[in-house]
Amino acid sequence: MLKGKRWARMLIGLMVLMIVSVACGGSEPGDGDGDQLSGELFASGSSTVEPVTALVAEFFAEDQPGVEIAVEGPGTSDGYELFCNGETDVQDASRAIDEEEIAACEEAGIEYVELFIAIDGMAVLTSPDNAAAPTCVNINDLYALIGPESEGFDSWSDADALAEEVGGIAVPYPDQSLDLIAPGEESGTYFSFIDLAIADLAEAREQEEITRPDYVASANDNVIIEGIAGSASSLGWVGYAFFQENQDVVKAIPVAPLDGAAGDCVSPSPDTISSGSYPLSRPLFIYVNKEKATQKPALVEFIDLYMSDDGLSTAVSEVGYVEIDSPQMEETRAAWEEFKASL
Repeated sequence: MLKGKRWARMLIGLMVLMIVSVACGGSEPGDGDGDQLSGELFASGSSTVEPVTALVAEFFAEDQPGVEIAVEGPGTSDGYELFCNGETDVQDASRAIDEEEIAACEEAGIEYVELFIAIDGMAVLTSPDNAAAPTCVNINDLYALIGPESEGFDSWSDADALAEEVGGIAVPYPDQSLDLIAPGEESGTYFSFIDLAIADLAEAREQEEITRPDYVASANDNVIIEGIAGSASSLGWVGYAFFQENQDVVKAIPVAPLDGAAGDCVSPSPDTISSGSYPLSRPLFIYVNKEKATQKPALVEFIDLYMSDDGLSTAVSEVGYVEIDSPQMEETRAAWEEFKASL
């Protein structure tokens, strides 16, 4: 059974309606201070960031029961579409907004504040029952097994020749079925994986910067965890928090950087993710619609709570991600305060 039951309901792809409240600068959620607000807020986007936003919303609810917040996690890309259509107040994102999405927001007149809130590492996973799985892979191995040239590989060993060609360190692979379960194109985790594990080799080999299309894809990280746990020859990846919460049903495969040797392998952990020594580390963001913030006092107060220690520290660490360091926190908070000064 999956762990993290206190917020599991927030991770199954269903909209969570929560009554939320104002944080009035106190260090503890639920201090009961401040004027009561009302209204509705809508946060959507990354299923990776969703549990952080949902937990901040729970803190908010303790002080302001008159504000409804809907928090959902259809995926970063789908969330950007809603955000740039003006349909959401907050965009949760496991990757930075890209050029096409920036253009879409500009065309629709959507201005926003980008806030860096945490660091995540994508854990490469298999089943604990997969005794034949490699004990260490590098980025080249991941390309050989999951990249654009691996389409049609039904077993791990089908990738042997490609891995030897590109410099994988885990060949020969086991002669067993390759059951891939991982995020799909609607997920920011998918594009982050491409950026960190696929893009460089794909460009060098004049291939499209995509994963192979023939695998079980889902925007729901719990579905991915269940699929990986359910196959003794599985392979996939999710955000670190989902691995941390489910270490009894999945196991992580250490990863070395591009062209790294077996001795260079690094396991995902708060320390290796924070330092950047884990090769699949990435930033997490929220984006706030500026116009909606000018119209909704509750949105400003909600982001104030998000920018406090209750959000950038307590919620991030409770969910299982890595806190940004003090200078990064100061920069994030300064970006929000600069916007508030313009109100």
